[in-house]
Amino acid sequence: MASLFSYSLRNMLARRLTTALTVGGMALVVFVFAAMLMLSEGLRTTLVLTGSPDNAVLLRQGAKSEMESAVDRDQAPLVESLPQVARAADGGPLAARELVVLITLNKRGTTKPSNVVIRGIGTHSLELRPQVKLKEGRMPRFGTSEIIAGESIARRFSGTGIGESLRFAMRDWTVVGIFEAGATGFSSEVWGDVDQLMAAFRRSSYSVVVARMNERDGQAGLDGLRAGLAADPRLQLEGKRETRFYEEQSEMMAKFLGVLGTMLPAIFSLGAIIGGMITMHAAVANRVREIGTLRAIGFQRRDILRAFLVESLLLGGSGGAIGLLLASTLQFVTISTMNFQTFSELAFSFTLSPRIAIWSLLFGTFMGCLGGILPAIKAARLVIVDALRAA
Repeated sequence: MASLFSYSLRNMLARRLTTALTVGGMALVVFVFAAMLMLSEGLRTTLVLTGSPDNAVLLRQGAKSEMESAVDRDQAPLVESLPQVARAADGGPLAARELVVLITLNKRGTTKPSNVVIRGIGTHSLELRPQVKLKEGRMPRFGTSEIIAGESIARRFSGTGIGESLRFAMRDWTVVGIFEAGATGFSSEVWGDVDQLMAAFRRSSYSVVVARMNERDGQAGLDGLRAGLAADPRLQLEGKRETRFYEEQSEMMAKFLGVLGTMLPAIFSLGAIIGGMITMHAAVANRVREIGTLRAIGFQRRDILRAFLVESLLLGGSGGAIGLLLASTLQFVTISTMNFQTFSELAFSFTLSPRIAIWSLLFGTFMGCLGGILPAIKAARLVIVDALRAA
């Protein structure tokens, strides 16, 4: 097998131009394939990391997002009194009543508007979200028209830097801080006092209640929380683990990217496979006498078949490796798109996982195999005498 590998590698090096063109075509297809998978994985990872497995999101039954949900003012204290809700250091419930609304802001340097999430937070919201850290400035004072912006928003939208102000809901709001939230959706939000925002937007109900479950209860805590909600007819609410809730927010967009990531490479791969097939057919045509000589000195048909298959697999594997290497550089790129679930802008990065790397390499190798199988069979079927007589 080592001799077959060496033989195939030498023949590839002898035809540098055709080898480079074939490998380049396959690398381009693998690049597109890996980039689409990384895009989908980046979106999913961003939203999943937004949640905490220790938190539960309480929202209206049947609501698919925070925008659709409503928790009445008299329901919130009932939820917070459930025994499955953890206690804060002050002895009160470790829970936060939050409001989520959309506003339209212009991007910096343009007049192009986009939707941005405004989140009204409570006193325990930061304690419930340890991934959120103040980067610059200070936290807003409750009871005032002060807000803080996620670093992704502050970088891309007008009026969201420290000291700047926004006007929405018929009030002026001053940005007093910038927070970072890692690779989470919170980086694409603006936060302020929930009571002030409810008054400004004339809302009579919260969007959700976020509560920390008792750590000692584990899954039983979530099950107990759901049982408590079901037992009280005043609480027409449902509870979801926060990580699962945000994962559901990514499903629609992830499916769209998954379909797109399958269709585009499938179309492009046809050209790459045909290119590999032409290359291998040319290799067979140029080495007919060589193949005849190998057969004459004792090489079997299966040896010839293996040699050409190894060569095509090397072409595909090389293209896959180069395409994956190029795609890996996209991890330094941050893009923004609309979250189909909330219709707000969400910033996230391409994410390369071991699963994507393996699938990309296998995809490149598979293209090489498909492109080389017919030429390899043709080479193996050559008759020794006819091959030796070839000019």
